[in-house]
Amino acid sequence: MNGICGVRRCMVTLRFVRDELLYDIKNYCYVEGDTMERGDEHAKHQVFDVGETGNIDLVTRKLDVSFWKCVDLCYPYTKRALCHDMSRENELEEDDEYVMRMSVPPGFSETTVEYLTKLIHELMVYMVMAYWMSITKPESTETWQKKAESAEHEILTTLNNRIGRVRRTLSPF
Repeated sequence: MNGICGVRRCMVTLRFVRDELLYDIKNYCYVEGDTMERGDEHAKHQVFDVGETGNIDLVTRKLDVSFWKCVDLCYPYTKRALCHDMSRENELEEDDEYVMRMSVPPGFSETTVEYLTKLIHELMVYMVMAYWMSITKPESTETWQKKAESAEHEILTTLNNRIGRVRRTLSPF
């Protein structure tokens, strides 16, 4: 996390390292596969192989989608002006990190930024897990979707909390 403050706004940069996200995803998949009943080794193998060649492309695409969903969730702080000559391609790229730039008011709390960083990391991992489980272990999909929804709700709640003092007038009129 980096931050630069000005008079009216502070620029905060959040970095999510792809290898750290994949590490958590692989760990969760290992636990999911390890807790499966003995007998169907092929099904276990499918759950375990989230990071293998071919599968990692699916995971990368879902990580990309989950990151941009998180950027969109933080919209009041992440909005950027659209260039009229902008063009995008749908080519698969494996970036080393996902970078979110936020413009926050000077009174925005550093602890809130830290908390948001952790929540966004969790949401990205949970979204990938829900997707991967929908393919390999459908009975676990709902659990991961609920975790993702909970993290999303927490992000929105955190962003909507007051960041400054509330001044109450002496008169109700």
